Amino acid sequence: MRLLGLALVGCSTGQGDRNALRPIAPALALPSLSEATPADLVLSPPERPKPVTVWDHLQRADERLYVVLLRHAIAPGTGDPANFRLDDCATQRNLSAAGRSQAQQIGAAFRQRGIDVAQVLSSQWCRCLETAELMDLGPVEAYPPLNSFFRDRSTAAQQTSQVQTYVRDQANQGVIVMVTHQVNITALTGVVPGSGQAVVMALNESGDLAQVGLLDAAE
Repeated sequence: MRLLGLALVGCSTGQGDRNALRPIAPALALPSLSEATPADLVLSPPERPKPVTVWDHLQRADERLYVVLLRHAIAPGTGDPANFRLDDCATQRNLSAAGRSQAQQIGAAFRQRGIDVAQVLSSQWCRCLETAELMDLGPVEAYPPLNSFFRDRSTAAQQTSQVQTYVRDQANQGVIVMVTHQVNITALTGVVPGSGQAVVMALNESGDLAQVGLLDAAE
């Protein structure tokens, strides 16, 4: 079974630098040449600390609130059919067999790493609800602000603001998984994720959402 791969998302200069969550390695204390003994001059490669991964952050969710913005699993096509109806999955673009397997693998990776998910929210679109249910990380709650605005961008700003406000109103610890669509995630993060990819965010000291990294189910 393939597990989720990991690729950290870089931050640009400016506001991104202030929001980035990066481990700080302590400076190495080296003896001066005047004080060094022959033994001191025998140099060996210093042990480098292991990089902090996105999984490491999620495993320490008792210290901070993390939000996993997950694009639904593989659902071939773009957008939805012209006869789309929210209450009828047969009129929508749905998960393929590969998508259903991918969603199960995502959930298995969270469980294998002991990630305790406090809440699972989903768009009302069938492909998002099915992704969330197949992940099997807890009860799934439909949350309309995560609905796609691919066909109607007039609600994009309002829905994006509603998601941001919801996150700020939560207790500052735990993991919330939000299963949604590419356009919604891009509006919140500037990242264009693939199917089954997630952008992980956290509240920084200023109460703003800061990018932690990218979880990639395709690797």
